Amino acid sequence: MKLNELYAILNDFAPKALSDEYCATYDGYDNSGILIDCNQAVQKVLFSLDFSLSALEKAKEMGANVLITHHPAIYAKIGNVRYDDLQGKKLQFAIQNKISVISMHLNYDCAEKGIDHWLMQGIGGTVGEIQEPLSKLGHGYGRIYDIPPVSLQNLINNIQKTFSTSRTWSYGAGEVRRVASFCGAGATESAVLQAVKGGADCIVSADYKHHVVAMALEYGLKVIQMTHYASEAYGFKQIYENLKERLGVKSEYFTDVELL
Repeated sequence: MKLNELYAILNDFAPKALSDEYCATYDGYDNSGILIDCNQAVQKVLFSLDFSLSALEKAKEMGANVLITHHPAIYAKIGNVRYDDLQGKKLQFAIQNKISVISMHLNYDCAEKGIDHWLMQGIGGTVGEIQEPLSKLGHGYGRIYDIPPVSLQNLINNIQKTFSTSRTWSYGAGEVRRVASFCGAGATESAVLQAVKGGADCIVSADYKHHVVAMALEYGLKVIQMTHYASEAYGFKQIYENLKERLGVKSEYFTDVELL
């Protein structure tokens, strides 16, 4: 199998066009697609949320010559590639070991059964109102939905169990009936306003800034903060489970437990 053929399978699940539309509509930025091409036939594949040294070393150990990540291996402009710089070291490691890299970022967040969808499912929702919809029905980012009534502490306990994480932070108390969730770095001022407008009594996301937490509390929202990794790794693994039989090559999923 050629790298382009593997990419076509990944792109069929959630095309890069979703990322392009999201960026154009909501003033975003992304860099999804084939980011490192070592010009070799695909032998084995490793899925990893991050382009990390741990994932690269695991790929080398198992003989995988393609690493599929969620977070882009190359995101911002690269001015140089140096071994004493972490990004340069990772890029050199990949190229020297002939490990090609495909990154599927915002398109995998926004897919109908994408990472943001699976965050909702893991929290206990089934059907959500998409807050930043795309033209293709069912696709978009941010969801507001009802869940069976539960105390904030029990909701946290459920999240920790489902997402295999012990690192959560919370603000507020009482019962939760309606949740607004945004995977990854979605905890913004606009997310809080969307949660309030949508009638949520709790917002779940990661990477909150102090003023956003304060804003949410002043609006009467309960706040749950997950790690960025935990909020997305669960969904990325669900996507892997959905795709692995279609890939036509051996594959594994890598979890960086230190980041859960």
